[in-house]
Amino acid sequence: MSSSIFPTWLGGYEVKNHITNPNIQVGDYTYYSGFYHEKHFEDQCVHYLLGDASSQKIWESGVFGEVDKLIIGKYCSIASGAIFMLAGNQGHRHDWISSFPFDYEVFGEKVKSGFERAGDTIVGNDVWVGSECVIMPGVTIGDGAVIGARAVVTKDVEPYTVVVGNPGKAVKKRFTEQQIAMLLDMKWWSWPLEKLQDNMDLMCSSDIEGLFERYRQF
Repeated sequence: MSSSIFPTWLGGYEVKNHITNPNIQVGDYTYYSGFYHEKHFEDQCVHYLLGDASSQKIWESGVFGEVDKLIIGKYCSIASGAIFMLAGNQGHRHDWISSFPFDYEVFGEKVKSGFERAGDTIVGNDVWVGSECVIMPGVTIGDGAVIGARAVVTKDVEPYTVVVGNPGKAVKKRFTEQQIAMLLDMKWWSWPLEKLQDNMDLMCSSDIEGLFERYRQF
C-alpha cells in the first residue's frame, strides 16, 4: 500500500499548513497521519463544514449566517481516518413528526427550516485522536484527553480523560487530580520552543511534579 500524500504510516504532516477552509482553526505542531485513508485531513476528516471547496460560494453569500467552526489546539495527534462531524443537526429535527429535511421548492412555502447549530467543535491541546473515531457536532474535548480508536464521542470530554467505545465512555483519567491541576496550570503547550527544548528531559517522562517545580522557578 502506498500514498502520494503520506508515503509511510510512520509520518504525517502539520495540519495548519494544509487547511483551506476558513472555518477550521488548528494550532502549531498538531499533525495528521493519514496513510491508511490516502486523503488530506480536510478532505477525509472534516465532514459537512461550510466553507470548503464545494460550499464556499454559498457560505460566502451569507445565506446560512454564522456557522459552527472546528477549532483544534496545539500538539494534537490525529490518527488516520478520524472524523469530525459538523453542521449541527444538518436539518434533521428528531422532535418533529418527521426528521426529513423537506425542501420548500417541492413541498411549499409552509416548510420550516429544521437546521439547528450545535456550536463550535473544540479540541484542546495535546489531545490524541484515535484512528477512525467520530467526534459529533458541538463537542468540546479537554486538554490532554485520549480518544480511542473508533470511539464515538457524543458529549464533552474532561481534560486528561481516556474515552473509548460507542457511545464513547470515560474509562479513566491519565493522571491524579492534583497532577492534572499542575498540567493545566503550566499549560506547557503555550511555552516558547526554547523553554520546551530546555525541559525535554522531563517532558519525555512521567515526572509531572518535577516539571511543575521547574515551572515555578521560571
